[in-house]
Amino acid sequence: MADELQKKTSFKLATFSIDVSLISILAVLAGCGIVYEYLLSHYAGRVLGLMEHAIFTMIGVMIVSMGVGALLANKIKNANKGFVVIELLIAFIGSISIVLIAWIIALSNEFPSILAENYGLPVDLIPVGGGIKTFKQFAKIFPFMVGFVLGALVGMEIPLIARIREEVYAVRLKHNTGTVYGADYLGAGVGAAIFIIFLLATPPAKAALWVSSVNLIVGFLFLIVRWRKISNNIMLAILHMVLAVFLFLFMQNISSIHQSLEDTLYTDEVVFSQNTDFQHIILTKRQIGNAAPIHTLYLNGRSQFCSCDEALYHAMLVAPPILASARHQNILLIGGGDGLAVRDILKWQPQHIDVLELDQRMVALFSHPIKVDGQVINETLLELNEYSFSDARVNVIIGDAFNSVNQLITQGKNYDVIIVDLPDPSHPDLNKLYSKQFYTKLKLLLAGDGAIAIQSTSPYHAKDAFLTVGLTLRAAGFSFVERYHTNIPTFGEWGWSIATLHGQPASSRIESNSDVIPKEILISQDFILASFKFTNGILESEKRLNYNSIDNNLMYILHGKSWLNEEIIVGN
Repeated sequence: MADELQKKTSFKLATFSIDVSLISILAVLAGCGIVYEYLLSHYAGRVLGLMEHAIFTMIGVMIVSMGVGALLANKIKNANKGFVVIELLIAFIGSISIVLIAWIIALSNEFPSILAENYGLPVDLIPVGGGIKTFKQFAKIFPFMVGFVLGALVGMEIPLIARIREEVYAVRLKHNTGTVYGADYLGAGVGAAIFIIFLLATPPAKAALWVSSVNLIVGFLFLIVRWRKISNNIMLAILHMVLAVFLFLFMQNISSIHQSLEDTLYTDEVVFSQNTDFQHIILTKRQIGNAAPIHTLYLNGRSQFCSCDEALYHAMLVAPPILASARHQNILLIGGGDGLAVRDILKWQPQHIDVLELDQRMVALFSHPIKVDGQVINETLLELNEYSFSDARVNVIIGDAFNSVNQLITQGKNYDVIIVDLPDPSHPDLNKLYSKQFYTKLKLLLAGDGAIAIQSTSPYHAKDAFLTVGLTLRAAGFSFVERYHTNIPTFGEWGWSIATLHGQPASSRIESNSDVIPKEILISQDFILASFKFTNGILESEKRLNYNSIDNNLMYILHGKSWLNEEIIVGN
C-alpha cells in the first residue's frame, strides 16, 4: 500500500514537473513570437517606407498566419517530434530573416545595374520594366512572406503544447485551453517589454539572432525532457548542434554581413549606422576623386540632407522668417538635430536659440567627435555644422516637441522667430506636429511682429500635404499665410510655409527689409522673393482641402497617398 502511494506521489510530481516545464517553454516561446512580430514589423517599415502601413500590414499578416498555423497543427501526427522540428525551423528562419530581407531588397536595387554592366549597356538603357519590375515588386512583398512563414510556425506551438499536456496527464484536461493561453499571453507581455526596453535600439539582424538562439535552446530542452517520446531523437539532437554552430558563426560575422548589405541598400558607402529609441540613423559617404566627400543622412530610410546641397535647403528654411520678423534676438528651432539650421541662424547673430529635439543620440552625433575603430567618423559633420551646438547661445531641450512647448508656454517664453524643421509626416506620431493644435501652441510663443516658417514637404510630389500645412496655420489663427519653394537637387522641388500674426504678410516684410543677408548665406533677397511665385493653379487647388488636426490624421494620410506611387525602397 505504501509502495503504491509512493508510486502515485512520484508520478504526480514527475507529471507536474513536466507540465511546469511545458508551460514555461510555451511562455518563453510566446515572448519570442511577439519579438519576431515586432522586429519584422519595425524592419519592414524601415526598408519599405510608409512606416505605419508596413507595421500594421506585417502584424496583420502574422496574426492571420498564426491562425493558419494553428489549423495546420492538427495535421501533425506526433506532437512531440513535430514541436522539436518546428522550433528548429523557427530558429533557422528567424536567424536569417532580417539578413535575407535585406539581401533581397538590395539585390532588387542592384540587379538592373549588374545586368547593364555585364551586357555593356549605357546608363540611360538600364532595364527597368518586365522581369526587373516584377522582381522589385516581389522584393516589396518579400518581408511579409517571411512574416507569414514565421507566423504560421509560431501559430503551431500552442495547439501542440496543449496536445502534449493531455498526453502527459493521459486525460482530457478541463482547463487546458485557459492554462496554455494564459502562459502565452503572459509570455508575450514579457517579450514585448524586452523588445521595447532592450531590442528596439539593437541592430535588427543581431536581435533576430539572439531571439532565434532562445528558440534553439528551448527546443533542445524540450527534446531532453521528452526524449523517450520522440523518434529520431539522436538525429534531432545532432541538427540542434549543427544549427548552434551555424548561429555561433553567424553571430561572429553578423556585423560585417549586415554592414555589407546596408552598403548595398544605399547608393553610397555606409560609414555610420545606429538604432536609437526613436529612429534608425544612417550616414553615407561618397568619395569622387580628390574632391571633398559627400555625406548623406538618412532617418528610417528617408534622406534628410546631403552635404552637397544642404546649404541651399537651410538657407531657404532660415533666412525668410528672419527677414520677415522685426527682430531675431530670440529664436526657437523645432527639430534640426543635425545643427545645420542652428549654424545658419548663428550667422544672424541672435542672442539666444532654443532647440527642441526628440533624439539625444541624434544631437550627440552632430555635437562631439565619435570614434569607430579608432577613427572619428563624424568629423566632417562637425565641420559641416561648424560645431554649432558648442555655441553658448544654443540651448538644446530634449523631448517630444508637442509636449515640450507646453513648458515653454508655462515659462512665458516669447520668440521673435520660430522655425520648424521636422521630418515629413510619414508616421502618425508626426501628424500631431503638423496639426492645428500644435500650431495654436506655437502661436502663443510667437511675438506679435515675429514670423514662423515650417518645412512643408514637396509641392510637386506631395502637393495636397504641402498645401494643407498652410491651411492648418490659417486655422490655428495666423493672419497671413504664404508658401515659397525652390529646387533642392537631392530632394527635387521643395516647399516651406511662412506665416505672421499682425501687420503685413511675410513677403511684403521681406521686400521692405533693408537688413544685409550674411555673406555666407547662399541666397539673395531677390531669390527669396522669387520663390513665393508658383505656376498657375497650384495654390488655388487648396480650396478642396481641409486643415489637419490630431483627430483626422490628414497630413499623414495625404503624405502617404502622395508618395505611394514613388519608389520607396531605401537608398534611391
